[in-house]
Amino acid sequence: MKNYTITLLAFFLFLATGISQNFPNSATDGKYYEVNGAQIWTVSFGQGDPLFFIAGGPGGAHPGLRSFDSLSTTHTLVYFDGFGRGKSDTALDVREYTLDRDIDDLEGLRKAMGFDKINVLGHSYGGLVAQGYAIKYPESVDHLILANSFHSYLMWQANDDNCNHEIKTNYPEVWDTLMILRAQGVISSDPIHQEIYGRVPYGFLYSYNPDNFSGRSRNPYPNRFNPKLYYQMVGKDGDFIVGNDIGNFDFRKDLKNLKMPILIIGGRYDRVAVPAEMVKFKEYCPQAQFVLFEKSGHNPQVEEPAKEFALIREFLKQ
Repeated sequence: MKNYTITLLAFFLFLATGISQNFPNSATDGKYYEVNGAQIWTVSFGQGDPLFFIAGGPGGAHPGLRSFDSLSTTHTLVYFDGFGRGKSDTALDVREYTLDRDIDDLEGLRKAMGFDKINVLGHSYGGLVAQGYAIKYPESVDHLILANSFHSYLMWQANDDNCNHEIKTNYPEVWDTLMILRAQGVISSDPIHQEIYGRVPYGFLYSYNPDNFSGRSRNPYPNRFNPKLYYQMVGKDGDFIVGNDIGNFDFRKDLKNLKMPILIIGGRYDRVAVPAEMVKFKEYCPQAQFVLFEKSGHNPQVEEPAKEFALIREFLKQ
């Protein structure tokens, strides 16, 4: 997912942490599993076949996806903090953070929890992990859901380009300040760069209606977002030019070969996973069911939850 500031991304990732008392607490009601030498924090509840959720970022922990809790009436929900996020172990060397590691950790967690096959929902960056997992471990996937995600480094670069264009056009005072700093050698991983981007309201880039995100509680949670992981994976100037893992992934040639049922979700007003790129999934993955939510940005689970959850429940019956 495109990141402009730690503040904005943390808000996005954890906008759904106002969790009902009827559901487990993300910080206390979980369990650790050892996966590839690391302790991975997992919160699981519900009934029915397992549905694993993969958070965005890269670098975000799981609480930002707790808006999906109501699906626990039909499925066993499995939330987890990936390596380097939340309550899970962190790396001594940032070079340990890779897309391949995230993919293999998901398979390790499936085995550790004793599931034969799992349903997988990856949101934003989490969709990269979900696609890579389905391609590498197809026998482990029952259903695949890609929510507001990216098919290639080219699409992620389009995310950068579009968001920067929107800021330049609609917030020229922010853009002009940023250009002065960048001319002096400041790059997107520098704190001052993040502070300038933080002047752009969250709802401008990520929502259909910013009011849908107002007044949402934000419960305390450790290591909500790991900026060291983020910039290791997107590159040190990753808000302008993607690099490292995010600058190299490309699933376009492999998606058409997947045999499991696939649901791809987008948002009409998503300025991050932009519709112009989302619709290309129809070409790369023609066997998938594709749904564009007309009154959502990057988070249909918040802006059109009833519609999205009904769609997911019906899809998982296939």
